[in-house]
Amino acid sequence: MEHFIVSARKYRPQTFKDVVGQQAITNTLLNAIEHNHLAQALLFTGPRGVGKTTCARILAKMINSDGTEKDDEDFAFNIFELDAASNNSVDDIRNLTDQVRIPPQVGKYKVYIIDEVHMLSSSAFNAFLKTLEEPPKHCIFILATTEKHKIIPTILSRCQIFDFKRITVKDAKEYLKYIAEEQGVIADDDALHIIAQKADGAMRDALSIFDRVVSFSGKNLTRQAVTENLNVLDYETYFTSTDLILENKIPELLLQFNETLSKGFDGHHYIAGLASHFRDLLVSKTPETLELLEIGDQTKEKYLEQSKKVTQQFLLEAINMANDCDLKYKTSKNQRLLVELCLMQLASITFDGEKKNSKHYIIPPSYFKEKGITPIPVSIPKKEIPQETTEQAKDELLDTIDSPSGDLLVQEPPKIVLKKDTKRTSGLSLSSIKAKKEHQIKQMDVVIDEESLPKEPFTEKQLIDHWNQFVKNLQNEGKHNLASILSIDTPTVKGTTVHLEFPNSTNKVELERQQFELLSFLRKSLNNFDINLSISVNEEMEKQYAYTSREKFEKLKEKNPHIDTLRKTFDLDI
Repeated sequence: MEHFIVSARKYRPQTFKDVVGQQAITNTLLNAIEHNHLAQALLFTGPRGVGKTTCARILAKMINSDGTEKDDEDFAFNIFELDAASNNSVDDIRNLTDQVRIPPQVGKYKVYIIDEVHMLSSSAFNAFLKTLEEPPKHCIFILATTEKHKIIPTILSRCQIFDFKRITVKDAKEYLKYIAEEQGVIADDDALHIIAQKADGAMRDALSIFDRVVSFSGKNLTRQAVTENLNVLDYETYFTSTDLILENKIPELLLQFNETLSKGFDGHHYIAGLASHFRDLLVSKTPETLELLEIGDQTKEKYLEQSKKVTQQFLLEAINMANDCDLKYKTSKNQRLLVELCLMQLASITFDGEKKNSKHYIIPPSYFKEKGITPIPVSIPKKEIPQETTEQAKDELLDTIDSPSGDLLVQEPPKIVLKKDTKRTSGLSLSSIKAKKEHQIKQMDVVIDEESLPKEPFTEKQLIDHWNQFVKNLQNEGKHNLASILSIDTPTVKGTTVHLEFPNSTNKVELERQQFELLSFLRKSLNNFDINLSISVNEEMEKQYAYTSREKFEKLKEKNPHIDTLRKTFDLDI
């Protein structure tokens, strides 16, 4: 059997032109050699598998070449490689410094490549300092490391530092395509792209993965074979998930997630990938940002097609939900339920049934549609309420007028019909609430037109008087919590907007939940149905309240400085 050489060794670059993704560094080194500006101590730093040692070997060979040598000349007598991971003692460095003094027998320079230099001990670093600072003219040191922060500053200051970057997915894919052609492998563009992504910026890892997948699938490299061998979630999984989310198919979505888990994938990996998928869809919606998509051409077409089905608002909300689930995953005690809950919420973003289309109506349009009726907008002035209507019915009608619904739709000219319903239902069940709403719809098929509502002007003093009256009514009814919230700040008026400022968001949320009762009272009392609330939060107000004994004492001292004199006279504690 013929001996197999892995691609990482077989296709190791022999010149700077063959190095992938490090053009800035290779051009700098070429210019330094050409203009004789090459430093005697170089530090190559960067992630694994990006070409640090390869560039060091190419550089060592180039500076000894004069054009007369053979093509296979490697200058083995002039290049010394030292692995600092296993030769990290002071004695190893002393042996190296002893060799440095001897000039080269062939070529101009002796090159010392010290790999993983951060593994040297502190004593070895210190023993190396003097030689590194003032090496002989015929000697060049090239240090390589993946962890520059572990090298002492005195070493760093004596070196010319070259930072190698991660290989981009595009560059890695193009090089893999070249390798596939050299080996006669037919590879899908998306398959090579997945390998490049899996390598995470390391060309050596990409070549190792390529060899493994070729061993698995033979000369025909497909996306399906790559995803199966590398155990990565295919793009199709996320395309299907997104389609199910957009169609609000929660059961099918949960079954798909269960199938994903049964294949051995982690829920955290799935939800993180889904967030990235939403991000890519968002990027696909704008032509200017398409270059941010690091995917194959075939998959890019699918992204462009699916991005047309979703809105930017949906994607922003979906990314936020998926990212929040990603952050909470590790700390969750029921991780599967967390992901399932997130998926159900995602599938509910675009599902609000009839509510979304009928928010401006008391009666949903479907009610008229079922009866084959075309609604007619009309105006009902407050003064046209029939005299025979009971006081309770008047209040119900005014509450309806006061609701934020807006328009009034009726089947016939405005007419209020009050019917006595002999059927009694309990007020504690969902069926009774539903029956009550159906009964109200039968009683009056109306939606109020805002144009006909009274809008009499009022002063801030009138507002505050009625505000205080409402607070008093709440106290009489035993609603002390809401009464105390309304007493925190004195309302101000700008136009028909009542402005309030609270020290924290808790008070704001509580009032917003119960604001309709307050607005109903103010609108009726001031005879202006344009009145609305604007609530803001100012955390500085919190500091105005005294909670501890010291704070209470300071408040009293501000009002009466003699309090402090009293405390000192009688030696009182606070």
